[in-house]
Amino acid sequence: MLTPEQIDRLIQGREDDPFATLGVHPADSGFTACVLLPEAVGVTAQTLDGKLVGELAAIHPDGLFFGKVKIRKRQPLRYVAHYGDGGDHAMVDPYGFGPVLGPMDDYYFAQGSHGRLFDKLGAHVMTHDGATGTHFAVWAPNAKRVSVVGDFNRWDGRRAPMRHRADAGVWEIFLPDVGPGSAYKYEIMGADGVVLPLKADPFAFQSELRPSTASIVAAPLDHKWGDARHKDHWQHADARREPVSIYEVHAGSWQLDESGDFLSWDELAGRLIPYVVGMGFTHIEFLPISEYPYDPSWGYQTLGLYAPTARFGDPAGFARFVDGAHRAGIGVILDWVPAHFPTDEHGLAYFDGTALYEHADPRKGFHPDWNTAIYNFGRREVSQYLVNNALFWAERYHVDGLRVDAVASMLYLDYSRAPGEWVPNDHGGRENVEAVAFLQQLNTALYGTHGGVMTIAEESTSWPDVSRPVHTGGLGFGFKWNMGFMHDTLRYLQRDPVHRVHHHDDITFGLLYAFTENFVLALSHDEVVHGKASLLHKMPGDDWQKFATLRAYYGLMWGYPGKKLLFMGQEFAQRGEWSEERALDWHLVDHAPHHGVQQLVSDLNHLYRSRPALHARDCEPEGFEWVLVDAAADSLFAWVRRAPGVRPIVVISHFTPVLRHGYRMRLPSGGRWREILNSDAADYGGSNAGNMGMVTADEEGWANVTIPPFATLMLELDI
Repeated sequence: MLTPEQIDRLIQGREDDPFATLGVHPADSGFTACVLLPEAVGVTAQTLDGKLVGELAAIHPDGLFFGKVKIRKRQPLRYVAHYGDGGDHAMVDPYGFGPVLGPMDDYYFAQGSHGRLFDKLGAHVMTHDGATGTHFAVWAPNAKRVSVVGDFNRWDGRRAPMRHRADAGVWEIFLPDVGPGSAYKYEIMGADGVVLPLKADPFAFQSELRPSTASIVAAPLDHKWGDARHKDHWQHADARREPVSIYEVHAGSWQLDESGDFLSWDELAGRLIPYVVGMGFTHIEFLPISEYPYDPSWGYQTLGLYAPTARFGDPAGFARFVDGAHRAGIGVILDWVPAHFPTDEHGLAYFDGTALYEHADPRKGFHPDWNTAIYNFGRREVSQYLVNNALFWAERYHVDGLRVDAVASMLYLDYSRAPGEWVPNDHGGRENVEAVAFLQQLNTALYGTHGGVMTIAEESTSWPDVSRPVHTGGLGFGFKWNMGFMHDTLRYLQRDPVHRVHHHDDITFGLLYAFTENFVLALSHDEVVHGKASLLHKMPGDDWQKFATLRAYYGLMWGYPGKKLLFMGQEFAQRGEWSEERALDWHLVDHAPHHGVQQLVSDLNHLYRSRPALHARDCEPEGFEWVLVDAAADSLFAWVRRAPGVRPIVVISHFTPVLRHGYRMRLPSGGRWREILNSDAADYGGSNAGNMGMVTADEEGWANVTIPPFATLMLELDI
């Protein structure tokens, strides 16, 4: 029989070890059973095959039942609760099952070296000791009690308190008969005995659609993948020498359905994948699609790193999208946010009543720009949580890469902070050595286990060796966004053409550092929101000049060394700023100037992919040489792109309204140079000035070239 103190603790939900009191236990003359079922008026006990083995008596009016059971060995039982309205409810006793996790899980978790946490923590449907149900496990080392709550137990934290694995600070329980689709959260009692707001599962693989915030027991992902050819290609490729042209997409506003609602993953697959294939892009990069509560955050304030957002359907739908993209030859990159997280009460903030995932000191743990919490990268369990998440997306969903957001904010302790508002490192410096170690661990783990997956850093400073290997002291990323290219070129192009003569180095300066990293040239969503105007309306002049300059700019970018990224809508010269609240202005494509820009981007992508000279040495200096660097008076730039064993391509970009006939320049060699691109072509909406498809250079390379106004030409040596 239980002591009055034990009864009181069970009723109040304060029992330190519920497995010592609830369930089946040996007694002097056999076995007894104890179960808490509030509101029940009677309970019978059965074996799992339905044999009646006892009637339990109420020993407390709040629903605690106890009694002898006629069984020969300790085993799980099924309790049938009888209610006053005549209804019955059967449940299998979770306290008759042993643990699922083992001592090696505790050891590797405590060491910070567990590489399969997503197989262990979270909610996993399984068969355990002959029963089907769900195993739950969560890290909350400073909690006094943790319970799984949901509709299956009337959200009552006294009914399913979990087993505490003290060595790892992990709590676990197997709940029979709880299956896919069940909503759940964790009820956590802090060390001070105060019950916290209900918490979503940090390892939830599926979540409710906002504004609801519960986690969902996800069905095991049983998708039959058909992307072996795609994965094999990238596993054996050197991504630096492959064409990479990325279409950046906000999945919630690329297009909407006829009712103005989000497209499902399957609907997106049917529309977006063919469009990207037709446009010639190699990859789709999604703004964050892991679960997040607030639409205007665009996903950058995520609280469900392991769950594809419910906005577009279930997790299996996302798997089908990725597989469909791969079968069509398109890679999928995810924006990934390990820098910070929002402080919504159902999330990670003060998860077990303490600063667990974040720093307790706001000088290290609070982000002033976004009013968010900063991960404690120096805590092994936290860095392990994030590293495992990267591995999870690569393994479970076959994603091709992660673009890591806000890396600069991670690297500098004084990022966006005034003197006195930050804490120096142990050496007195501003570098966040814990974040550096985390990023190196991340890239080492991901590249070491998933060949063909790339990581891309959004890093806006001059931190050295971002895309150099960890073993040489680098951060280990595959690529880095070239924020300088975006900033300098847009600054140049936003000037009136008459003033560009004085700012020639806005274009030429970037080539001084173009090969210090493996760069991605990014014209991203950040450049077309919050009053910055669309790319079209950044260009000065009347409509004709705006369109011509934008076309010339795209030609320059696709001819410039570095991989390419363009945000959705800019490929057809969207006029308005982007907003997550509405779809892109697709009707514009019916108008010739917009259709012309769209056709140009498609042609640029196909040229870039088909001509190794334009991509095979994107990240190496031998692939670039200036042809004309000092023509500031004419606002004209010319260079040659090369790769071993292929014909070179000369790129000529011109940014004044003057039509230049017979412009004298020296090409890299004599012979016939075929004009393979002219952004001023009539098909693109231009004036159709050019070289009739061919430029002839004398033996020393000198040629007279017709250069249209606001235009980029590409000339390929015609051997």
